Amino acid sequence: MADPAPPASPGTPAADTAAAPLSADAMFDAVYARLKAMAGRQLAGRERDSIDTTALVHELYLRVSTRQELEFQHPAQFFAYAARAMRHLLCDRARDRLRQRAGGDWQKVTLTGGDPRLAIDDAEQALALDSALQQLERDDARAARVVELRYFAGLSLEQIAQMLDMNRRTIDRDWRFARAFLHGQLR
Repeated sequence: MADPAPPASPGTPAADTAAAPLSADAMFDAVYARLKAMAGRQLAGRERDSIDTTALVHELYLRVSTRQELEFQHPAQFFAYAARAMRHLLCDRARDRLRQRAGGDWQKVTLTGGDPRLAIDDAEQALALDSALQQLERDDARAARVVELRYFAGLSLEQIAQMLDMNRRTIDRDWRFARAFLHGQLR
């Protein structure tokens, strides 16, 4: 896939003037470069031996393309969906990694000389974060959505406020609450 021109930011007139809903395939083509940037933010600082940005975006595409009923009115809806899907993909990979550690019949061979223990710790942290996000979602669904859009989609707080049609101060308050909540859960 060739990198298309950068899409309009959520909440801008160009992004809000979609006349008809776009299929997931059409939306994916339009925002491919931005999805790679989102994936890059998710994978920053992680061990690169299991998945890279292109593989994560392509795996996301495979999941999205199997759901023919998906249609999005504007890119903001798609980014929210993509953020949640990326979160689930990374958690699935983390569970797979832990299953392998617990006796799966895969034999891990490290060619880079990196410590495989670091990758396992990263998997455990990813699952702990997912568990904490699920608890936050039960306690405050809007704050959990703000975390997903900020952390997984890489949207600014201003973009999140526009997307959710909320006051920026409300989103700031949700973000502060969510960060404190997650910090408490992950200690």
